[in-house]
Amino acid sequence: MGIDQDLYLISMAARMLGMHPQTLRKYERLGLVQPSRTLGSMRLYSRDELERLKVIKRLVDDGGINLAGVQRLLSIGEVVERIRPLMRDEALSARDGRRRLAHELDALIRILDFD
Repeated sequence: MGIDQDLYLISMAARMLGMHPQTLRKYERLGLVQPSRTLGSMRLYSRDELERLKVIKRLVDDGGINLAGVQRLLSIGEVVERIRPLMRDEALSARDGRRRLAHELDALIRILDFD
């Protein structure tokens, strides 16, 4: 049962997602999700975590992507999300913007193992 409208215990989160609680524990061990914890160490999943889990489930089930690939794709997505505002931020000087963009592109190259 949910603790409040935005936090869900592992059993409720698993039921909502059509997944087994053990799968959610495995994803946490792999670092794919990071649920918060109660004082008694019970896992609490936020709506953002549930959305992330839906993406993971779709990549695995529909895309046939293994968990190592999922980790890599999620990392790439995080870098892309950091790049987006840089492309729109007119307040940045051209020099600073290029430096920050180059830093993020270097991160992308490392994730892709293109070094």
